[in-house]
This record gives sequence, C-alpha cells and structure tokens, in this order.
Amino acid sequence: MTINLVNKTVSCFGLTTAIVGLSIFPAHAEKPSETVSRDSQTISFPSTNETTSSVDLQVDPNTQTAPQNNPTVEQPAPATLTAQEITPGTATRSGPSYIGVGGNIGFGGNTTLSQGSFAVFSKIGLTNNFSARPAAFLGDDQVFLIPLTVDFPVQSVTETGEQQINVAPYLGGGAAISTGRDSSVGVLLTGGVDVPVSPQFTATAGVNVGFVDETEVGLLLGVGYNF
Repeated sequence: MTINLVNKTVSCFGLTTAIVGLSIFPAHAEKPSETVSRDSQTISFPSTNETTSSVDLQVDPNTQTAPQNNPTVEQPAPATLTAQEITPGTATRSGPSYIGVGGNIGFGGNTTLSQGSFAVFSKIGLTNNFSARPAAFLGDDQVFLIPLTVDFPVQSVTETGEQQINVAPYLGGGAAISTGRDSSVGVLLTGGVDVPVSPQFTATAGVNVGFVDETEVGLLLGVGYNF
C-alpha cells in the first residue's frame, strides 16, 4: 500500500515536471527565432533616382516647338575690281576729247621738237582717267609724239564775279619719233593743262621733253575743237 502511494506520487511529480518543462521550452525556443528575424531585417531607403516612363518621353504632336535660330557667320565679300571699258574718243574727267592746232616753241636742240614749228595735236579719251595725246610737229624734219597721259579732274583757279577759270592738269609719257636724215626714237615725258574755253573749244599748254639724240624740250600752245 505504501509502495503504491509512493509510485503514484512519483508518477504525478514526473508528469507535473514534464508539463512544466514543455510549457517553458517554447518560450525559450521562440527567442532565438525572434533574434534571427531581427538580425535579418533589412533597412530600405527611398530611391533618389527618378524614373521616367515611356509615356513621359512621348511628344505631344499638338505642341509646337520654337524654331532654333542657328547663328550664321558672314563671309567677307571678295574684293571686286571694276574694269574700265576703253572707248576711244570718250570724255575723261578733265573734259572732252578734241583736235587742234598750235605752235611749238623750242629751247635748243637738233630736232623739230626743240625748234619753232607748227603743231597739230589731239586728245583722245580712252577711259575716265586716261587719254592718248598724239601730236605732230612740222618743220625741217617731222617729229611725232605718242604719249599716254593721266587726266586729273577740273580744278578752279580763280573766281571773280561771273568769271571763273578752270584748269585740268595731265601728266604722262610715251615715245618721240624723229624723222629725216637721222631718224631715231626716244623716250618722251609730257605734262600740261587743259583750259575749257567754251563747250566747243579747249585751250591747252604743255611741256614736252624728249630724249632722242639728246635732251629736246618744247612748249606747245594751241586751241582744240571738242568732239
């Protein structure tokens, strides 16, 4: 009887111990899992990269885009040279063309250019600035002058009341041809002034220096008819 009581007491104690142990074990078992779950938690931060959807990339066909003005670089215009047309007989900036007669006063020499002689001369305009001024001096021997001159604009010398004197200088050079027994060709330098007298006439005075046999100098005075 006593033994049965002891056995029941031991059995009850063992059962009670088992129940208490089972009730405590889950509490201890959950703690490691809870710890693991806490350690395995990840912290996420909001992304700073903005994403653009394909809808945002589509351009509204009704939206008008302003035209872009591309800067243009202006190229310097190439320099153009205006060629003057040669027209024999045209008026130059010194006045119209003419043909005239006059006299030559020589200053010593061996040719008619440097002796007193009768002269026939002309001004033939070529362009606005240039003209040919051929002349022939008639004496014991004939001398022909073929100069090309630069004509300068008409300039006013004096102006008193209603009277005004204008002059148009010219300067140039060419060839002097002497005929006769000792025919020769030399260099010619010429210069002078044209004085408009009227719309029909022009007075002229010029110095001619020729290097034929030796230095020949003559002063030409005459009046020309404008054409």
